[in-house]
Amino acid sequence: MALVVVTALGFDFTNGFHDTGNAMATSIATGALPPRVAVALSGVLNLVGAFLSTAVAATIASGLVETHLVTPTVVFAGLVGGILWNLATWYLGIPSSSSHALIGGVIGSTIAAAGGHAVQWHGVVSKVILPAVLSPVIAGGVAALGTYLVYRIARNMSDESRGKGFRFGQIGSASMVSLAHGTNDAQKTMGVITLALIANGTLHAGSKAPAWVIVCCALAISLGTYIGGWRVIRTLGKGLTEIESPQGMAAESASAAVILLSSSFGYSLSTTHVATGSILGSGIGKRSEVRWGLAGRMATAWVFTLPSAAIVGALAFKAANGIGGTAGVSVIFVVLAAAATGFYLRSRGTSVNPNNVNNEWTGAVGHGPAGLAAGTA
Repeated sequence: MALVVVTALGFDFTNGFHDTGNAMATSIATGALPPRVAVALSGVLNLVGAFLSTAVAATIASGLVETHLVTPTVVFAGLVGGILWNLATWYLGIPSSSSHALIGGVIGSTIAAAGGHAVQWHGVVSKVILPAVLSPVIAGGVAALGTYLVYRIARNMSDESRGKGFRFGQIGSASMVSLAHGTNDAQKTMGVITLALIANGTLHAGSKAPAWVIVCCALAISLGTYIGGWRVIRTLGKGLTEIESPQGMAAESASAAVILLSSSFGYSLSTTHVATGSILGSGIGKRSEVRWGLAGRMATAWVFTLPSAAIVGALAFKAANGIGGTAGVSVIFVVLAAAATGFYLRSRGTSVNPNNVNNEWTGAVGHGPAGLAAGTA
């Protein structure tokens, strides 16, 4: 159980730095906030948001798989699938869904352990797949309308005055996205740890996340957010469309509204999907160039997230279960730690400078991880 909890918090940390761009990419791109200030503010608000709701945690803990058929090894293997997908897509600069990586990993390991009947498919469809399809469309529509109205209202203002005013507005809207991110994404790891505690017999079926779980998950995701996923920030901030301050505020406001609403209903939403849809919608609303080719390749990566993480989760369970007991989990944990170290060491040769993140984006045909992501996603 200790290894499961540590691994879950490790996933929460990767979720934080992988998804920082969802909240702060547009604010950094427009200059509304300096990069380091942006991620620090986002980290604090993720911490606060994690305490505001537990509806999503309940969905993960008991709404996707049959808890009486799940073991701590199943949960651990699912986390391995989610972490490895997060690390791979972070390295390539692909804004994929940490939420779907986690859910896919847990579903794959559950199927490997107990069969397809152990998965509550109706819950997966209604609380995961349908929101995944609809949320970027809804967020994009809201952002497009908001951007159009903002430019209409401010059409008589000078570019300098408009830019300065909306950059202040972006600080508030980006803060709301960070707060919303904490209410949704931090809950997923809380739910997984709670699921493991139920499987271990520590908690009764249907129990809510204990206070210590909430605190630990909130701290892990906020620390990961502060570290900052600069590769993903670069792709979202400059890769999809050129962002001006009015667009940024409209996109962030749309993202915050959609994420907060979904959290209140317990939907395990992908904040990455929402943020990407909002950014694309802001480009449509302003009638600026939208790089649909890159957007399409990102969407392709989204489609593969659930099944890819599920396959890794299933393989991790088979390996851990084949060795057996604590020894099996320990061996896979060491392999996971080695893989994470490898990704980190390889990334150091192509690191992104936080203070120059806007200028380092090289486009869909560029070099380095962002260009590689665009070409291989």
